Amino acid sequence: MPEALVALESAVLTHGLPYPLNLQVALALEEAVREEGAIPKTIALWKGEVRVGLSREEMESLAQGGAEKASLWNLAALLAQGKSAGTTVAATLHLAHRHGISVFATGGIGGVHPEPYHESADLWALARAPILVVCSGPKAILDLKATLERLETLGVSVVGYRTDRLPAFFSPASPFPVPARVDTPMEAARVFLEAKALGLGAVLLVNPVSEGLPYEKVAAWVEEVTHRAAREGIHGKALTPFLLRRLSELSQGETDRVNQRLLLENARLAARVALALSGIE
Repeated sequence: MPEALVALESAVLTHGLPYPLNLQVALALEEAVREEGAIPKTIALWKGEVRVGLSREEMESLAQGGAEKASLWNLAALLAQGKSAGTTVAATLHLAHRHGISVFATGGIGGVHPEPYHESADLWALARAPILVVCSGPKAILDLKATLERLETLGVSVVGYRTDRLPAFFSPASPFPVPARVDTPMEAARVFLEAKALGLGAVLLVNPVSEGLPYEKVAAWVEEVTHRAAREGIHGKALTPFLLRRLSELSQGETDRVNQRLLLENARLAARVALALSGIE
């Protein structure tokens, strides 16, 4: 029976949360995968090498700051320059596939922003890599309708886990239906195998957070912080971290607590799917 491996991103360690919370969360995600019986593989760049699985010392060093942020557009250059970096969703799923890992757990994917021409590399990576990605939907700051449309155009299989509605990261449901639904890890594993046999890209398994925030409330907050970003001239790569920081302030830290909860729940579900998949294969 093949090993049940679960890839985990490292951008949450290098850029997502402050130290030492970032290290605590990254270690908790690995432990959650182990508790379910699977093997965690946190992916990062370490001194010019791809690491598929980090030591405690490497995680500690990355968590303390100074590392780059690796996506597909700068991945090769960072490796050639001998840099250390946390990997985004796009870079992590690309490297996971390259190293034979079929299941990847993250928080939320990037997608289409309301700002014109601002789209995440996650979408292109999902279209290319045959891997099952467990997430809680697109990040709340995105244009969900446009992101769903783009996923459809790119041929990414979007599947709700025990839900008929697209989760919106902090919110367990949005107004937008998902095209397919499964109710067990085994059903998710079988969808992935069919997609792989057809030569398709990723299966995006969207898992609603168990205790989240109302969609309408988060949407109002997002509108407020987006207007603030426009007034202050925040755009490009600086936009997402700015918006997430302001959401945390508006919610008095509640968005951070929900974020940690969904990360752990997604890691556990990914482990269960990886186990089901290893049993089939």
